[in-house]
Amino acid sequence: MQSSPHICRRRMLQVTAAACGALLLTAGARTEARHLAPVTWRGVALGAPAEIKLYAESEAAARPVLQRTVAEIRRLEAVFSLYVASSALSRLNREGELRHPPLDLVRLVSTAKGLSAATGGAFDPTIQPLWTLYATHFARNPHARAGPDSSALAHAVSRVDCRAVTVTEDLIAFDQDGMALSLNGIAQGYITDRVADILRGHGFEHVLVNLGEIRALGSHPAGRPWNVAIDTGDHGSHERTLTLSGRAVATSAPHATPIGAAGRTHHLFDPRDGSCAYFHKSMTVTADTATLADAYSTAFAVMPWEKVKRLADARSDLHVHALDLRGAWRTAGRG
Repeated sequence: MQSSPHICRRRMLQVTAAACGALLLTAGARTEARHLAPVTWRGVALGAPAEIKLYAESEAAARPVLQRTVAEIRRLEAVFSLYVASSALSRLNREGELRHPPLDLVRLVSTAKGLSAATGGAFDPTIQPLWTLYATHFARNPHARAGPDSSALAHAVSRVDCRAVTVTEDLIAFDQDGMALSLNGIAQGYITDRVADILRGHGFEHVLVNLGEIRALGSHPAGRPWNVAIDTGDHGSHERTLTLSGRAVATSAPHATPIGAAGRTHHLFDPRDGSCAYFHKSMTVTADTATLADAYSTAFAVMPWEKVKRLADARSDLHVHALDLRGAWRTAGRG
C-alpha cells in the first residue's frame, strides 16, 4: 500500500475498487429495436481503471461524444486532484484561500457543506488533516499496530470543520490555519454525474458509467435493468446483486484500504473524533445522482445502523444496503 503524507481515501478506493466496490456484471450484449450496438471506452480516471459503456446506432456516432467525456474527466481532475500541485484544490490547500475559484469547485464545496450539515458532520470535506496525520504516522512507523497518539489526533480533529470554510463565487477560504480539503468522498460521484449529463445531452439513453461510483442512464437495451454486484471482500460469500435503472450506486467499506502493516486502521475516519469506524463491513447507497450516493455511502459508513436507518428512511431518494459485522444484510430508505 502507498504511504505518503498525501494519502487519499478515494484514490485508494479506486485502486482497490475491484475488491471492495460496486462492480459491473456485464452480460453478453443483446441488441433490440434500432439495432443498437455496444460502444465502450476504457481508460484511467482519477488514477484508476474506468469504463463508460453505451449503446448507439453506430460507433462513429458515439466515439466523438466519448472523447468529449474524457476531456471533461481530465478538466475536472485538474480542479479536484490532491496529487496535481497545480490543481485548484491543491492551491487552495497550500495557500489557505483561492480567489476566483472554478465554478465546479464552488458548486462541489457548497454541496459538500450542505451534506455535512445533513449528516450531522459524519461527512466533512475538511478531513484532509486526518489523512495527513495517519499517513505520516504510518510512514514513519511502518510496523506500528496503533494509530497516532491522542494529542496529535485531537490537534488534527480541531482542524476538521467545514463550517469554517467560506465559499462564495469569488472566494473559497479557510477560517483557521492548518485546514485542508479533500473531496475524495464526493468528487468521484460529481465527475460521474458530469459524464452522464454530457451523454444524456447527446441523446444516449442506455448508458453505464463506472468511474468508481456507477451511474446508469436508462436501462439495458434488452429491456432489463443493469445488474450491479456488491463485492464485500468476503470472496463472494456475502455478495449481493442490485438492479439499476436511471440511478447511481456507491459503496464504502473498511476493508478497502487498510493503513499500516497491522491492517487494524483503515480509510474510513469519523471526522468528528478521528477514529476509524467499525460499524459495518460494507455500506452501499443508491441515489438519483452519483454525487449523493458517493457522499452518503461515506457518511453512513461511520454511523451506527440506527442513525443510518433514521436518516435514510427520512428521504425519498436513497436506498441503503449494509452488511453488518456478523455478515447479515440490512436495508433502509424509500428510494
